[in-house]
Amino acid sequence: MQFKHPEILYALFLLLIPIFIHLFQLRRFQKVAFTNVAFLKKINIQTRKSSQLKKWLTLLMRLLAMAALIFAFAQPFTASNTALKNEKETVIYIDNSFSMQAKGSQGPLLERALQDLFENSATIENLSWFTNNTQQKNSSVQDFKNEILSVTYSQNQLTASQVLLKANQLFSNEKDVVKRLIYISDFQQQEAFPPISNDIIVDAVQLKPVKHSNIAIDSVYITSKNAFIIQLQVKVSKSGDDFSEAPISLYDNNKLVAKTAVDFSNSKNGTVTFDIDNSEEFTGKFQVTDPNLTFDNTLYFNINKPEKIKVLAINEANGNFLKRLFEKEEFQFTQQTFKTLNYNEIPNQSFIILNELEEIPASLSTALKSFSDNGGSILIIPNPEADINSYNNHLFSLGLGSISTVNSQEKKITNIVFSHPLFKDVFEKEVTNFQYPKVSSFYTISTNATPAIRFEDNQPFLLQKNKTYLFTSAINKENSNFQNSPLIVPTIYNMALQSLPLPHLYYTIGEQNSVAVPVNLGQNEILKIKDSISQFIPLQQTKANYVLITTTEEPTNAGNYQIVKENEILENISYNYSRSESELLYLNPDEWNGVNVYSAIVNLFESLTDANSINSFWKWFAIFALLFLLFEMLILKFVK
Repeated sequence: MQFKHPEILYALFLLLIPIFIHLFQLRRFQKVAFTNVAFLKKINIQTRKSSQLKKWLTLLMRLLAMAALIFAFAQPFTASNTALKNEKETVIYIDNSFSMQAKGSQGPLLERALQDLFENSATIENLSWFTNNTQQKNSSVQDFKNEILSVTYSQNQLTASQVLLKANQLFSNEKDVVKRLIYISDFQQQEAFPPISNDIIVDAVQLKPVKHSNIAIDSVYITSKNAFIIQLQVKVSKSGDDFSEAPISLYDNNKLVAKTAVDFSNSKNGTVTFDIDNSEEFTGKFQVTDPNLTFDNTLYFNINKPEKIKVLAINEANGNFLKRLFEKEEFQFTQQTFKTLNYNEIPNQSFIILNELEEIPASLSTALKSFSDNGGSILIIPNPEADINSYNNHLFSLGLGSISTVNSQEKKITNIVFSHPLFKDVFEKEVTNFQYPKVSSFYTISTNATPAIRFEDNQPFLLQKNKTYLFTSAINKENSNFQNSPLIVPTIYNMALQSLPLPHLYYTIGEQNSVAVPVNLGQNEILKIKDSISQFIPLQQTKANYVLITTTEEPTNAGNYQIVKENEILENISYNYSRSESELLYLNPDEWNGVNVYSAIVNLFESLTDANSINSFWKWFAIFALLFLLFEMLILKFVK
């Protein structure tokens, strides 16, 4: 027990005064003169012992009454250490990730949590709060109530470490303050729990869904493509055992095109195939029906009319092998001899090949450097009798290093860097037993560029720096059989494909996505991305023959969008939410050391009310004082 005014307790020493008076019996007897015993009153005989007992009882009641009054004025109370501290700070984290769409016993988890916070937050002071995509510092209770019910779902999902870090940023730097973090989440698919600082109290409320079941459209990709048909394969997954199959529908601009069912009888993953017409663009979406989690029920995608990649070969050697590679629908291939080269064509290209030029003059080197700086891609195939100085001047300007004299020595090309972007998804496994191509001569090079293919002695055969590639050997048929190797097709073909980043079927919100739009912009012109209700201006870089658009957090909603220049629609682009929350796996916060775990928000606030309550007892002591005075009166009246 503690006292609000403990100094008043010194008045208890005053209780010694009546004790002393009683012990010394300082009352004087009064003499009464009388002449006749007839006038004496009849009195009851009283023993000395009974008289002393009455006096002691009277003294005790008076002392207890006075002591009770003194305690009442000192205002005794009981409280926890948390309640005694005047300064308290509370930070509330509300997990509004998509997994909180799951149904609990009283409806969707997030909606129920927001309602409970609205009804129980009246007693919180010094409140800050945040979600996965918003935060408010030092918010009043009324402002908190006004804003809390408008919280919506977010594709972001903070880990426990990120939540603690963000909470620490919202707490003040004061030391003698009770700092409490209220962590409201379903704890779905997060990293291991981090240690808790001694400076804060963490109260966790784990909201649990009634059913752990979900159907999600994971991905869609093109399996085959010809002049007439594009074949799409859709991967669908499930969690739980509530479904044996699920219907899936394909829409084009909200028009139902096809419908089938995914079979889950033998696996938790299923795939279905759809064929669509390749003659026109397709703005589509796949959709399944699942009432539990809805964010991953729809997957948007689009197929634009493909833009041709412009490839220019500048030849001083036979370029027929290049013609065979690039005379395809997706390329616009042209070739010129070095002597007839039109320099005005260079800025309009996407990919330029220097096919064994004997010399790279300064004028061509300058034009190619400007082309490279504007995002263009270059492949340099050296001539066996190249002018070393002109080559080195050009290589130095592109950051590729320098070559030395040619070495006339046969070498096999044996080492492929399978992790290099050129060979991504080319090989099902790392091949080691194919027929190795070889060269008869090569250049030794000093460089810090990244090798993509190496000789048998680990010397580089193909190098890359940014979007520029360099063979260290001529690949004509007299010097090498590389043109006849299967390796030439994915190598040079992918160089051209990657020279202009082609749009994907769709992009994921929250990731860094880049798409090249083949358009030329004026000085004050910009590109926008819009749908039927909103639009935004993405980060964009203007290159020589295209504009590179980069998006991360925007857009915030999944759907099909359009890339527009003023009112002209250039391309369609689709965005989807990440599927990282589709699998319903949950952590157990009871295993988090130093955390108080509650099953419901109501239980948490009841516990906080008890912990912060101060139990005052002064009224009881005032009542006791009155009772002791009443007992004294009864003793004086009835005790004989």
